[in-house]
Amino acid sequence: MSVPVSQQLAIGIDIGGTNSVFGIVDNRGDIHYRGAISTKTHAKVEDYIEELYQAIAPAIAEVGGKEYIKGIGVGAPNGNYYTGSIDYAPNLPWRGIIPLASLIQDKFGFPAALTNDANAAAVGEMMYGAAKGMKHFIVITLGTGVGSGIVINGQVVYGHDGFAGELGHTIIVPGGRKHWSTGAEGSVETYASATGVRLTALELLNKYEHQDSVLRNFPVAEIDSRVVYDCAVQGDAIANEVYQFTGEILGKALANFVMFSSPEAIILFGGLCKAGKLIMDPTRKHMEENLLPIFQNKVKLVFSELKESDAAILGASALVWELK
Repeated sequence: MSVPVSQQLAIGIDIGGTNSVFGIVDNRGDIHYRGAISTKTHAKVEDYIEELYQAIAPAIAEVGGKEYIKGIGVGAPNGNYYTGSIDYAPNLPWRGIIPLASLIQDKFGFPAALTNDANAAAVGEMMYGAAKGMKHFIVITLGTGVGSGIVINGQVVYGHDGFAGELGHTIIVPGGRKHWSTGAEGSVETYASATGVRLTALELLNKYEHQDSVLRNFPVAEIDSRVVYDCAVQGDAIANEVYQFTGEILGKALANFVMFSSPEAIILFGGLCKAGKLIMDPTRKHMEENLLPIFQNKVKLVFSELKESDAAILGASALVWELK
């Protein structure tokens, strides 16, 4: 049976350090089925893929059978689009180089494509989100870390080895805060991630040790980006300064990125975006202040239009429509 292109579906899988979410998506970006399994349960990747297959197989039957599925797209940390492998991902249980796309293709019997999670987000934005119709844009993911997907002339920039676009690890404060994993000093990720927000809050609480703050009502171990946001909304001065400082660092970094590729837009995505104007206003201000005049007031700075709960699935599934 030959299924018309308009009725074809894609499976999107996003592999996170804790959970893997998946869905079956049509070419309009409507998700017909959602599910999730734990990423950490199996020490062997083959056992993980078996559980994934058992979880997704009923969904395939529910949408009409295998003939409706065009392929599988996967977003994963350290995912290499060229090779289809996950290379030395520090937060996944499987060590070394994992040929994930070929393992999934062999198990499911569908063509499979793999990329890193931020690049998948960029493809998703281009197909379904704020970058629809754009050919030059950057997606910055602001979560536990800072990821990025760069699109130039309608194509994701992968570089010669598949790992281009690690803007979160560029140095913005030389000799600055030491990264908890890489050891680099002053990278964007150490300041503009949810983890960075927490570290900034702790630093400011120590700096202003005699200043009252709602943040002081929380044990240090409980202070995270969500707590900082809640306190900022209540008008807490230190919590608000956290966002001013974070926005300054992020804005300066984005100015560098603009002068590198002159995008039409920079799209911010991830948990930190829930802070809304608290993060957007200082970021936009410092980005514009640090741009050359020829770049000023040309680049849209916007939040993603994709629902956070669906974006990972949509971004991964979007890879399928590029498969030959």
